[in-house]
Amino acid sequence: QVQLVESGGDLVQPGGSLRLSCSVSGNNLDAYSIGWFRQGPGKEREGLLCIEAHDGSTYYADSVKGRFSISRDNATNTRTFYLHMNALTPGDTSIYFCAAAAWNPSISFMCIHKTVAYWGRGTQVTVSS
Repeated sequence: QVQLVESGGDLVQPGGSLRLSCSVSGNNLDAYSIGWFRQGPGKEREGLLCIEAHDGSTYYADSVKGRFSISRDNATNTRTFYLHMNALTPGDTSIYFCAAAAWNPSISFMCIHKTVAYWGRGTQVTVSS
């Protein structure tokens, strides 16, 4: 069982930056790939960035390449993954979720098809002046 808790969502002005956190706890955490997803008003949930558990390979959706990045902090027993967001636009307004998956054919498959085993509850990001 894996638990994920997102935090850091806020109201930010266009062009601003924000860092979201995903705190991951549970058993056998090294086996899980982690992804960041979002769902805007009236839109389907979209995979943004996913990082593979074993080799650290990363998939970035075209919509966030060059603006968003993912990092991790393994310093404690509870693993924390961060989503760094820059050059935010009103189109980035969404609920942001992190998720964990034990296996996928590829890290891109996980992100594109949202094939995950565990979801967090999400954190709201609003980009507005």
